[in-house]
Amino acid sequence: MATIKEIQQRLELVTDLADPFLAEAANDQRSGVQKAIEKRKRAIQAELDEDCRLEQMLRYEKELYQAGYRAIAGIDEVGRGPLAGPVVAAAVILPPGCKIKGLNDSKKIPKKKHDEIYQEVMDKALAVGVGLMDSKIIDKVNIYQATKLAMKDALSRLKIEPDYLLIDAMKLDVEIPQESIIKGDANSLSIAAASIVAKVTRDKLMADYDKEFPGYDFSQNAGYGTKSHLQGLERNGVTPIHRKTFEPVKSMCE
Repeated sequence: MATIKEIQQRLELVTDLADPFLAEAANDQRSGVQKAIEKRKRAIQAELDEDCRLEQMLRYEKELYQAGYRAIAGIDEVGRGPLAGPVVAAAVILPPGCKIKGLNDSKKIPKKKHDEIYQEVMDKALAVGVGLMDSKIIDKVNIYQATKLAMKDALSRLKIEPDYLLIDAMKLDVEIPQESIIKGDANSLSIAAASIVAKVTRDKLMADYDKEFPGYDFSQNAGYGTKSHLQGLERNGVTPIHRKTFEPVKSMCE
C-alpha cells in the first residue's frame, strides 16, 4: 500500500476533477488520504474558478480578435484623487488569449501581490507605455484633462501601434478605434494590466518623493489626504508636488 506522502505527491499531479486517481484514492479510508483528496479538489476548483474569471475578463478582447483587431491596448490611470504627486497612466498590449492569474482591478489585488503581478504583466506584454502629468499640469488644465493627457502620453510610448483601445471610463481624441468601459479595470484584462502597471509605477514614485519630502507619509498614503498627510501639511506646509487647486492645499496657498 502506498504511503500517505506518496499519495499526496501523486495528487499534486492531478489537474482534472474527473481524473480516475481521485476516485481510486477515495477508497483509501485513512483520514490523511481523505484530507489530501479534499485539499487537492479545492485547489483544482479554485484554479477552474480563476480561469473562468479570466475568460470573462477577456470577453471584450475576444470579440475584437474575432473582428480582426490584433493589437488591443488597455488604458487606465491612477492618482486622480490625491492631494500630491502626478496622475499616472499606462497602456498595455497583451498577446491574444494571455491570462495572468490574480490580475484584476488593482484596488482588488492584495498589496503584497502588486509587484509579482506587475512583473508578470511586464514579462508577458507585447508593449507597455507609461505617461504622467505632474501637479503643475494638473493645476493648469484640471485633473480630468491632465488624466487624458497622461493617457495619450502613455499611448505615444508604446513600441507597437495599437489598432484598438479599451479605456477605463474615458474617451480620447485620437483616431484609433476605441471603447470606453465603465469599471474597465474589473471587466477587461487589458485594462486591468494597465491598472496594475500605473498603480505600481505611481506607488514607487511616491515612495521616492517620501525621501525627498519627508514628514507627509507619502510612501504609505501615495499622496492621498490621510490623517498623517494632513498633519504633515499643517506641520511642514505645501511642497512643490502638492496640487494647489485641491483643497485643503488651495486654502493653505492663499
